[in-house]
Amino acid sequence: MTDSTRLNPAEEIVLGRDFMTLSQHVLSQFGTFSAEAYDLSALMGRIGLAGKTIARHLSRAGLAENVLGVTGEINVQGEAVKNMDRYANRVFLRAFEQSGLVCRLASEEMEEPYYIPENCPIGRYTLLYDPIDGSSNIDVNLAIGSIFSIRQQEGNDEAGEALDLLQSGRKQIGAGYILYGTSTMLVYSLGKGVHAFTLDPSIGEFILFQENIHIPANGSIYSVNEGNFWQWEEPMREYVRYIHRQAGNTARYSGALVADIHRILFQGGVFLYPGMVGHEDGKLRLLYESAPLAFLIEQAGGRATTGTQDILDVIPKKLHSRTPLFIGSSENVKVVESFLNP
Repeated sequence: MTDSTRLNPAEEIVLGRDFMTLSQHVLSQFGTFSAEAYDLSALMGRIGLAGKTIARHLSRAGLAENVLGVTGEINVQGEAVKNMDRYANRVFLRAFEQSGLVCRLASEEMEEPYYIPENCPIGRYTLLYDPIDGSSNIDVNLAIGSIFSIRQQEGNDEAGEALDLLQSGRKQIGAGYILYGTSTMLVYSLGKGVHAFTLDPSIGEFILFQENIHIPANGSIYSVNEGNFWQWEEPMREYVRYIHRQAGNTARYSGALVADIHRILFQGGVFLYPGMVGHEDGKLRLLYESAPLAFLIEQAGGRATTGTQDILDVIPKKLHSRTPLFIGSSENVKVVESFLNP
């Protein structure tokens, strides 16, 4: 007689993968049913929900109103706000209202943190995020992303100034990104390796794609906006000239940080966003972009630096501090540093 409780081996493997959802995976990381494990599982589940909602909205670009184009507003960074920037920012806020998980959220799109009073008596975490990274790609249907960072709230923040966030990136307890491309993928780390999930829209769940990702120690890809070449300091220009002379190197730059980092995470290489004349600190925000991605890449065995200091050791002076970023495979980053610090 056959065992009617089991499928054939190949089907069992597929079914086992389908049941390793994002929330279940977080619990498995802890190997315990502690309050912290359940809180972080629920928190990652809400981040996943925000990602699903944004992906659904993006899929109707060109069909629904207020997906493409700009709002006419300027954000705290002095940049034009696109409709998707505003929508995605609100999605993250709504995902955590009445969740009891986070007391406040801080975003690249908001000048000050957003407090959720009903969560504050029990919410022990702060979520920092860039709701839409690469928003200039939206209107031409290219890949974009969301970046997130999880920090433990320290103290009651009674003054509402969030001064406890002005600490190094090593205070993060988790970070990751959501990539909206040919499929929607979520990549995260809670300090226990880097893991990738793909959204299965037929069941509405992020399903495990790959565990314990390790970035190659060396790679042929370099990702940088060479249109800024003459605005860089000479050591950075000399590094790019050196790269041009090396056989086998490949330039890949999409205009979306998440998309470029995702490629380098799996294939190896280096992403570079140096400071420029008049913008010595570069363009990228430390708390919302550089530090979360540095946390992730270091967990995968890579490196992230300002050129002179590890990104995770940088202490921001304000919530919207910027920093240069050189990030990727450890050997590639080492070569960059040899030019910047001869």
